[in-house]
Amino acid sequence: MRRTFGDALSWCATGTDLFLGAVAGWGEEDYLAPSGLPGWTRKHLVAHVAANADALGNLVRWAATGEKTPMYSSPQQRNADIEAGARRPAAELAAWLTSSAERLAAGIAGLDDVRWNAEVVTAQGRTVPATEIPWMRSREVFVHAVDLGSGIAFRDLPAGFLTALADDIAAKRGGAAGPAVVLVADGTGDRWELPGGGAPVTLDGPPAEIAAYLAGRPHALTTADGSLAPSLPAWL
Repeated sequence: MRRTFGDALSWCATGTDLFLGAVAGWGEEDYLAPSGLPGWTRKHLVAHVAANADALGNLVRWAATGEKTPMYSSPQQRNADIEAGARRPAAELAAWLTSSAERLAAGIAGLDDVRWNAEVVTAQGRTVPATEIPWMRSREVFVHAVDLGSGIAFRDLPAGFLTALADDIAAKRGGAAGPAVVLVADGTGDRWELPGGGAPVTLDGPPAEIAAYLAGRPHALTTADGSLAPSLPAWL
């Protein structure tokens, strides 16, 4: 693992600032524009990020008190909350985004060394130490800041975060069905291998493009002969 807990704490804060700064001053028209995620407006995306802060706040509470507090009561409730949030007026949605981020930051700041090692369960059913919470939030705010379609790109994200994101996604994709792919980062030589069907396809490119590809976002990676990079299954 090439990220530390301190890295994740820093990225959680800077990523949150980036996302909140991107939507600052938006009105209804801005919020109703399509996001980079199929079928979602920017309102859907902002509602999702706000709800995610509240959900991760549940895990912080779990770690702090020992009382089992799942991220979401159910997948159906999670989806319903996003749809309801997407119908809120712009000002109300912006207030939820800000207040949920502030509550999460306060909860994170309140955990001590002992509670950071408490085990919690993610929405995907993984049991992890609470130290994973800042990393989980970092992924949400940085990747979705790009998904806003406001001009932020993967190349604008911290280099260390891009490497950690590629590590994280490649590890999760390692056991999934899909094409065999070898990714090599220009400049650093960092390498990720995705086992799968068929002969391995090698893709070279900037770390930002590799992270975008692994995350299932638009990218500029091609094979050596100029062919399109093979499509990957959904990440999450």
